[in-house]
Amino acid sequence: MVHQTYTSDVLVVGGGTGGTTAAIQAARRGAKTILVSEFPWLGGMLTAAGVSAPDGNELEAFQTGLWGAFLQELRQRQPGGLDNSWVSFFSYDPQIGAEIFADWVQELPNLHWISGQVPIDVYRQGDSISGVRFADFAVTAKIILDGTELGDLLALAEIPHRWGWELQSEWGEPSAPVDFNSLTKRYPVQAPTYVVIMQDFGDAMSTTGIAAAPEILAAPNYNPSQFTGAWDGYGAETFLNYGRLPSGRFMINWPICGNDYGQRLERLIESDVSRGEFIQESRWHSQNFAHFIQNQLGRRYGLAEKVFPHASTAFALHPYYRESRRLVGLTTVREQDILAIAGGRVASIFNDARFCDAIAIGNYTNDHHYPDVQFPLQPKSICWGGRWTGTPFTIPYSSLIPATTDGFLVCEKNISVSHIANGATRLQPVVMGIGQAAGMAAAMCVELNCQPRDLPVRALQTALLADNRSKTAIIPLFNLPPNRSDWLHWQVYYLDNLQAYPVSGDCPCPSENEYPDSTFDKALIGESNCFKGIFSRLEQQEYRFTVTAPAAYQGQNWQLVTLRSHIDKQLRTCPHQQLVTLWGRHNHSGNWLLVEHLTGG
Repeated sequence: MVHQTYTSDVLVVGGGTGGTTAAIQAARRGAKTILVSEFPWLGGMLTAAGVSAPDGNELEAFQTGLWGAFLQELRQRQPGGLDNSWVSFFSYDPQIGAEIFADWVQELPNLHWISGQVPIDVYRQGDSISGVRFADFAVTAKIILDGTELGDLLALAEIPHRWGWELQSEWGEPSAPVDFNSLTKRYPVQAPTYVVIMQDFGDAMSTTGIAAAPEILAAPNYNPSQFTGAWDGYGAETFLNYGRLPSGRFMINWPICGNDYGQRLERLIESDVSRGEFIQESRWHSQNFAHFIQNQLGRRYGLAEKVFPHASTAFALHPYYRESRRLVGLTTVREQDILAIAGGRVASIFNDARFCDAIAIGNYTNDHHYPDVQFPLQPKSICWGGRWTGTPFTIPYSSLIPATTDGFLVCEKNISVSHIANGATRLQPVVMGIGQAAGMAAAMCVELNCQPRDLPVRALQTALLADNRSKTAIIPLFNLPPNRSDWLHWQVYYLDNLQAYPVSGDCPCPSENEYPDSTFDKALIGESNCFKGIFSRLEQQEYRFTVTAPAAYQGQNWQLVTLRSHIDKQLRTCPHQQLVTLWGRHNHSGNWLLVEHLTGG
């Protein structure tokens, strides 16, 4: 029974990565906003699901918007820094991430956050969505956003959506299957992972005779053969360092004979009961993997303590869902839209030769997870900054808008995207950008009293570019970091001159080292350490550094990597066997030095 009905300008259902950022942006724009979440932590993948070593948008030029602001907050709040793992340049305590989002919400008096609730029904008025009912209250709003992990509002509102694979005949995607087969039947969507955090308790056994870590019991259906060979080819230390967090903790989110779980994935959308069964099984699967790790590597490794806010503190609040129901929108993002232009390093930024409705940037490789199956995909990786990264692409605003329904936007992994392309659009920074754009769009629709499909896209793009708190890039340009004075000029220039967009991804602006160091540069260098040594070029975009000073590191050999465009340029032109002085941060897990500043001699 509904005991109370709230009225708002904007309602966001789901407190995940996209829903949280959408609500924050809508409220910052001035809209009266209600955010309803299932869990007591906001942030979804980045926090409650435990994926606190996010992928993608790592290059300095792509650290913009709320994603960039989140990283800045993490750098200030995380003791010991973010250079801990080798899967990501940013790993942190998920509780600190949750505190950041909670603080951002708390500072907005026009944002009302209600936790512990899931949607039960959706109110319709003709072809428009007007409200959502929860267990004991309802909310009516002018614009409603689906930020749920599995696109639950799409189903409740009977808005056309997709689940599963599309064949190559649908859009001509090069990696799509020609016919449905055993793989498409067995894994209709990508497998989720129930993240568990483990901890190094130290080698107490050798001195006390008592194991340091409590025993991790096996859960139902334990079968050690499922995990045999999990770190073959890596070694135990490298395996653990994959998702190393501060304070001797490890994020266990491992795809090779690990804790991805894909048994009867259709249960996720059949009923609440069947979804609950799947979630329980996936959690048991991760418990069994942790049990296996402890049995193989010893009792110094156990379940981490006091991580997540529930009884089993080492286990995330919910699974890390890589795919959900996907909207049938005005535009669908296909594999072709995320692959590089022929002869270039970037994807196209526009849907056709006349119009660009980009509102967010991604650059991750197209990564699909099917347990025990290697699925070939068209490559979209490039060498940059001494390492591999992904071809940058854009998300169009029209992929957030239902084809036939008004008063509604999506803001999560549930955008209008093909199953194949979802492997690149699902990543945390991309979804933060989608959420920020959806929240801005919703607030502007309220201001202009218009439907999302009628909102002038250029006005939305201008608002995102000029946001006074968290301006966000729309055009991917490797050599245009957000601290540059000409950043807005070049962003607008390519929106106005689509055909001029360079296939190299570099705009023709002066090198950053022709300018005095900015406050941003000085802050990065100030957080870094100084090293001297010999630079070696093994091959193109593969650099090594033999340390000569300080003495504590003398003789060590490290890989050199950077996230900064002007440093990438310096590394590409630095002479082999040159004596150099570097400022940067050493990452033990990856055995690399993240270079922030470089001089010869």
